[in-house]
Amino acid sequence: MKIAVLCSSDEHPVYPFLERWCDKQQDRGHDVNLLQRLQELPENGGDVLFLISCSDIVRETVRQRYKKTLVIHASDLPDGRGWSPHVWEIINGSDELTVTLLEATEPVDTGPIWLKRRIHLDGTELYDEINEKLFTTEIELMDFAVENFNSVVPEPQPESADATYYRRRTPEDSKLDAENTISAQFDLLRVCDPRRFPAFFRHRGQLYAIRIEKVEDSDEQ
Repeated sequence: MKIAVLCSSDEHPVYPFLERWCDKQQDRGHDVNLLQRLQELPENGGDVLFLISCSDIVRETVRQRYKKTLVIHASDLPDGRGWSPHVWEIINGSDELTVTLLEATEPVDTGPIWLKRRIHLDGTELYDEINEKLFTTEIELMDFAVENFNSVVPEPQPESADATYYRRRTPEDSKLDAENTISAQFDLLRVCDPRRFPAFFRHRGQLYAIRIEKVEDSDEQ
């Protein structure tokens, strides 16, 4: 198969997962390209285009170069359309994430669904552990798409006036309330990207960034 994977930034934490996946697919005999810019997609297209953490709107004129253009979205569609759904859901207290493999269409996040997978969270996972579970599931869905490319019967999303949408997060969404407890803000603290969008608070005229990590509890030794 001729496969293209479009991810908008090599600084995104999913990128190393995609690099390893592309190497494995190359070893299996597929022609695979991992790209960061929409303009880099070849004019002659191919079999499948994966849009993974892609911030570009890929129009039909580009999608039609491929037999299928597939997206992975971390929500139980049609609920949770929009930006960073798994982050919003964890902040809102969810202990389960749904990851959906679907076809790219316009409007975004409305295409037919190929497969859904669920991830259980125990509530203690930090940013890197959440990503490990999420991106591992995304890779499994990409494997499924390649292995079942010619046999999948996509399921259209139900017409629903109750579909929910998440707005795009901004750095300000990582702000903590210095007057509130850590416990009350733990779910926000644990989803903040410590490198790109660290949790922060302002106090006495100064800005402070916060990064957390798990350590062994000496009381249990």
